[in-house]
Amino acid sequence: MVKWVIPFLLATPLFATDRKVDPTWLRRFVPDIAEKAVDLTTGTCHYQPIFGEGDTVTRVMRSVARFGEVKVDAGGACLPVSYAREEQIYLILEGSGILEYGGERIPVRKNDFMYLPPGGTHSISGSADHHCRLLVMGFNITAGITLDPPSKLLLANMDEVKEQTVEGHPSSVLYKLLVGDRKSTRDRIAAGYVVTSLFLMDFAPGGTNSPHHHESEEEIYLVLDGHGKIVAGGGMDGTEGLHPAQAGDAYFFRLNSTVGFYNNSEPGAKAHIIAVRSRYPFRKDED
Repeated sequence: MVKWVIPFLLATPLFATDRKVDPTWLRRFVPDIAEKAVDLTTGTCHYQPIFGEGDTVTRVMRSVARFGEVKVDAGGACLPVSYAREEQIYLILEGSGILEYGGERIPVRKNDFMYLPPGGTHSISGSADHHCRLLVMGFNITAGITLDPPSKLLLANMDEVKEQTVEGHPSSVLYKLLVGDRKSTRDRIAAGYVVTSLFLMDFAPGGTNSPHHHESEEEIYLVLDGHGKIVAGGGMDGTEGLHPAQAGDAYFFRLNSTVGFYNNSEPGAKAHIIAVRSRYPFRKDED
């Protein structure tokens, strides 16, 4: 009997080490991410996969199809793309360019953001004398959701959106509410099927948005400038998991993950974070 029990006991840790557990959050440092060829890239259109398509870890994401940075050379162009059940948001971080959408050529500039509905074909190019750097965000629309995309391009500029406080959050952070879902009455663009909120957070010295979690939403943070501490995960004793964060850091938080940010408290210290939340309708037995 002993001859059989001992091998079994020895084998048990091996099975345990083979079992993979999905992380509750992911971190990427954008300047370190290598370019990847994807469906829109060309010799003059370059893509850095931060999360989702092109990244090494994709299975933990439910609603996020892609979140990455595109750099288009001056005079360069990306290939046209179209996704039957994926909505996208473009946010111009730097430079200027031309968006081709619905048979039109629309000039775009720094801080422009636009909602690109499923089924439409679109592409972007750099202007003749300026490159264009932008965030590309894509979100899966699950089967069963009826599509009724807007008839015209929805585009705005962050400079035109006023900062405001948000109920339930400390006044030490101000928000620019950019894109919300189709029922939103507070966001500049209300169009998302899966996207529930794209917003910019402006943190005062020592400011925080109070750590929290979302039961049915995934969330991504991208630190644009400043530094502080990201809250991601925590111990069994309820202690917050704090991680140093700086410009270029990006975090993905899966369903029910703790998320938050504490800005450093030095006099005059500011920090800006772009955040996006997307909903995943699921059954409780799927998680």
